[in-house]
Amino acid sequence: MREAPGRECPFASRGRTIKKSHGLSQGKRSPRTHEWAKAIEELRPEHDVAILLDCKQMARSVFYYHRKHLNTDDKYKDEKEEIIRIFHLHKGRYGYRRVTAEMKNLGYHINHKTVQRLMGTLDLKCNIRKVRYRSYKGEVGKIAPNVLERNFKASSPNQKWATDVTQVNIKGEKIYLSPILDLFNGEVISYSISKSPNMQMINEMLHKAFDKVKDTKGLIFHSDQGWQYQHYGYRKTLEKQGIIQSMSRKGNCLDNAVAENFFGILKTELLYSQRFETAEKFILSLKEYINYYNNKRIKNRLNGKSPVEYRALVQKT
Repeated sequence: MREAPGRECPFASRGRTIKKSHGLSQGKRSPRTHEWAKAIEELRPEHDVAILLDCKQMARSVFYYHRKHLNTDDKYKDEKEEIIRIFHLHKGRYGYRRVTAEMKNLGYHINHKTVQRLMGTLDLKCNIRKVRYRSYKGEVGKIAPNVLERNFKASSPNQKWATDVTQVNIKGEKIYLSPILDLFNGEVISYSISKSPNMQMINEMLHKAFDKVKDTKGLIFHSDQGWQYQHYGYRKTLEKQGIIQSMSRKGNCLDNAVAENFFGILKTELLYSQRFETAEKFILSLKEYINYYNNKRIKNRLNGKSPVEYRALVQKT
């Protein structure tokens, strides 16, 4: 809308008044008529409505038409409030698909297209992704065959596991995470965190997993060809547990896509979404995130359940 000539517009006055209004679009496009009407309504306590209407050259009838609709109940008022709550509860990590699944879990009857549109109206956008640590140092031990062969489906818990190591830099300090993932539901079975990519980190991860899961006979345990997984002690530990070792082919990161995907999600939703002043603060948040990932973060492929919820549901039946 054009501004009336010859008088100072309250909307432009030192850029202060316009910022007080939440009615105007925060995007790159120009505000629409109903948004100007909402802004005028919000600024009425401070300015004469006649001046505001004259400034924006809006007819009084047009203003009162939009004002009437502003005062009617928003059809999706409850849904919007729930979308905002879910989005911020999960710290901006959920896109419209997961928000839709979470709302269905709560009993809302709403489709993903409506949620996508409402999230756009509310200017809620989830985070997006970035790189990784390579542990391959050539053949330093024995290379196991690729038993898994990209068959990432498992019909029951603790049938197939995957592992890998990723590196994170916080203020020049390197931190390494080594998790074990269950291919059945994506659950983090165990993990270890270290400031050095050593065998102690790998052994700690294994001991935690074997304390938690007693029967591992026949389990397929997949990794890349990292030096840790070629290590004699590592191979013997798996052999003792009755585990079948499997390795990706050289240079084929997609052979271990489950671990790669987990690291991508973790870095997007935790590392890239906030700033960490110290390595210790990041480690604390990392532990909290893994607990959240296992117990709270829903997955569409798990029928809108978290990994732990889905495992419990399957084990009941």
